[in-house]
Amino acid sequence: MSRQANLTNWILFEDDDFLVINKPPYIASLDDRSSTLNINKLAKAYWPDAQLCHRLDKDTSGVMLLAKHPDAYKFAAILFEQRNIHKVYHAVVHGTHEFTNRLVDAPLLTTGKGKVVVNHRQGKPSSTTFTTLAIYKAYSLVQCEPLTGRMHQIRVHLAGLQAPIVGDTFYGGQPFYLSAIKRNYHLKKNTEEKPLIQRFALHAYELTFTGLHGKPYNFKAPYPKDFSVLLKQLKKACKTAY
Repeated sequence: MSRQANLTNWILFEDDDFLVINKPPYIASLDDRSSTLNINKLAKAYWPDAQLCHRLDKDTSGVMLLAKHPDAYKFAAILFEQRNIHKVYHAVVHGTHEFTNRLVDAPLLTTGKGKVVVNHRQGKPSSTTFTTLAIYKAYSLVQCEPLTGRMHQIRVHLAGLQAPIVGDTFYGGQPFYLSAIKRNYHLKKNTEEKPLIQRFALHAYELTFTGLHGKPYNFKAPYPKDFSVLLKQLKKACKTAY
């Protein structure tokens, strides 16, 4: 991510209350040890009173909501706490899965190593529904709708369904290589094949809620280039009926 990154390039919507952006991958929501660049810092450079209403993992791309003043932030915080914001994510996962509003209700616990595990005794309530959008032989495009907002929730719940996210080696996923689906794939001499997508394939696609003064909001974030390229190659090489 360039140090010249500018929040203006990612804005999907702006009014007096909220700022909505399409966060690119590889940039943290808050301060990150590995980089001085983060959404929070860029947001405040753009609008001094801006506050992040929620977070996305560094590698996750997609729609993010920011408040432009304290009242808007408090309002959004209550919406998230009361689960009155509808969030939709898209993920490319390993395996052929035919999910239709498949509910996973599995309490999650964050370990000391930063990993999240299912723990029915000590975990916090965590629920997600999953619906298959497309199947590409050994891969599936899945819509994920988290009903709660736990750390790594979608990633862990998908892993529990034996559908880890492509590239999510932390939770059982594997890198995606074009050679795995493309016939007669040849590398240039003395070169090593790199994964087609350099992160886990998860994108925050949509956000819907009712804002201050009863104003309805609905935002959809276009896929970033790496996610689009992955889907394009899958569609081209191995689309199956669903």
